[in-house]
Amino acid sequence: MDTIISNAEQKMKKSINALENEYAVIRAGRANPAVLDKINVDYYGVPTPINQLATISVPEARMLLVQPWDKTSIKAIEKAIQTSDIGINPQNDGGSLRLMFPPLTEERRRDLVKNVNKYGEDSKVAVRSIRRDAIEKLKNMKKNSEISEDDLRVAEKEVQDLTDRFCKEIDNIAAKKEKEIMEI
Repeated sequence: MDTIISNAEQKMKKSINALENEYAVIRAGRANPAVLDKINVDYYGVPTPINQLATISVPEARMLLVQPWDKTSIKAIEKAIQTSDIGINPQNDGGSLRLMFPPLTEERRRDLVKNVNKYGEDSKVAVRSIRRDAIEKLKNMKKNSEISEDDLRVAEKEVQDLTDRFCKEIDNIAAKKEKEIMEI
């Protein structure tokens, strides 16, 4: 019974981590190297993450500097960034790429907030699904006479408390990201 509850808790923590990773990629007007995390470059026929091919730094609040270790890969990195969905055109100065992040418009901020809320809701759905699976396993244990009715009620309450705690944490993370996006 305890293993079912602890497994559910571990899965819920993974849902929170996945949400935080999704939020790290959403750019809020500031330069954040995490926006390049999901972009792979075709490097000698192998899809390779940019952070394994170059140093990524933030020299200014609205600028990323990508300095490839292998200067011959700069064109491939530039092409990968251009074809990605981050909406920024890199400036190639021969040895490095500069990505200038324009200030977000009000409309774009609202779209980003919608995405933030959608990701938050998706995470809550995942947490509730984990709750449902855990309670189902507990009910099967009760059906097989492995636990008593009282144990089942206590375990269900514990799983529900976990679910409530993680849903509240998701709401807090989403509200923080929303505030970050809407601040000018």
